[in-house]
Amino acid sequence: MKQQNQRSAGPAPDKRTSPGSTRQRILHLLKMNGSMNAAQLASELALTEMAVRRHMYALEEEQAIQIVMVKQAMGRPLHRYELTSHADDRFPKNYHTLALDLLGELADEAATAGLITRMFEGRKQKLLERYAPRMAGKALEQKVLELAAIQNAGGYMVEVEPAGEGHFVLNEYNCPIAQVANQYQQACSCELTLFQSLLHAEVERTECLAKGGTKCTYKISAV
Repeated sequence: MKQQNQRSAGPAPDKRTSPGSTRQRILHLLKMNGSMNAAQLASELALTEMAVRRHMYALEEEQAIQIVMVKQAMGRPLHRYELTSHADDRFPKNYHTLALDLLGELADEAATAGLITRMFEGRKQKLLERYAPRMAGKALEQKVLELAAIQNAGGYMVEVEPAGEGHFVLNEYNCPIAQVANQYQQACSCELTLFQSLLHAEVERTECLAKGGTKCTYKISAV
């Protein structure tokens, strides 16, 4: 088996929509105002309408904005721009803080502290039910690559390395739930048992981001 490089850093940063860029300012204006036409955007940005439309064409191709038609009492309908649901990912998120706050509320009370482990176990079971069909009928190598694809889609930046017949090493270079995993080790233990259940193989974690490692490394061996 040739080395399978499954590392994925997700979409490359787009300088055109970096903070302060014209397109990011357009997205900000639409977020604040709901919808705007080219003339309004041109006025706010001190650009020509033609320049604004060039940016809008690009944002439309990226599925970040859409054109809506607004009927008028007289004359032709006006074209206005508004954000799509895809644009939501371009704005700051603070999910981990909310998750930590909610888990902290449970941890603070002796009567509810045990629910934290049950919650992580419940999440693991849901993931197992969701992904088990993708493993059906596959050999271990195919399962490992399928698991890498699943984790890459979740933002884990995975790389798979062959380690001899029936042996593999799976490295995760990013942890999207690092802030939670750093405080609640149940997240890490559930990931390990999830991998074991999905692969039906021996899986050992030898390095962990939440414990100061540079990556999460799993050694996988056929049973």
